[in-house]
Amino acid sequence: MRNLQIKNLHSSADGFEILKGVNLTINTGEIHAIMGPNGTGKSTLASTIMGYYKYQITEGDILLDNESIIDLTVDERSRRGIFLAMQYPYEISGITNADFIKAAMQARMKKGQYISLYRFIKEFDKCVSDLQMHPDLPHRYLNEGFSGGEKKRNEILQMKMLKPNFAILDEIDSGLDIDALKVVGENINQMKSDNFGALIITHYQRLLDYIDVNYVHIMMNGQIVLTGGKDIIEKIDKDGYDWLKAELGIEEERVEPVSTVLRNCAFKSLKE
Repeated sequence: MRNLQIKNLHSSADGFEILKGVNLTINTGEIHAIMGPNGTGKSTLASTIMGYYKYQITEGDILLDNESIIDLTVDERSRRGIFLAMQYPYEISGITNADFIKAAMQARMKKGQYISLYRFIKEFDKCVSDLQMHPDLPHRYLNEGFSGGEKKRNEILQMKMLKPNFAILDEIDSGLDIDALKVVGENINQMKSDNFGALIITHYQRLLDYIDVNYVHIMMNGQIVLTGGKDIIEKIDKDGYDWLKAELGIEEERVEPVSTVLRNCAFKSLKE
């Protein structure tokens, strides 16, 4: 069993503090969900765990099996067994899904080890079938011309092939219809084991109806303010977040949206 610990994590972008002391521990064999109002730092948490360079950790730590990983690059964290399904997957021309995944798998192998092409094709085809993807979809250029739902299902295909120990799924349900939600949920459940745990970031109950979630966390103002079981989801779905703010005496401090922070960073770079 492995564990991923986020300890008193503070993260900023362009001098703007977004995460303000997040504490969370995820073990393999567990699936955690994070919910919360827009602009509370959920996607920032995902990107900070993965090591996206736009975010600076100003306090706290991220530990993988009790070893700090905050000085590791994105690819080094990936090789250690962390995977991020992005909220907005990139489109890349000139490389097919199959070639992209094969290259990613090869990059995680030890020097001198190589992927068996026969085993790769066999496993690839099975994963495509499990996700009920169109047979031609995985052989097209990475995410190019894909619908929003196809891109999200493609992220799960990558996860199944790479077999990470910890998957962070950032709004993987956006763009998915009901049938696709069920397929994605079933595939996530099938991966849950002593070698796999997940952190799912979502706004809606509908995805979690299909996933065996162990813990639900509510995030506000850059912190996790409440942790519980699936009963929290039903109350949030029914009454929103106002009851929680009142119960905990929280005055919502709006966190600037990640898209705005990154845009400001880009504008600053251009000026410089």
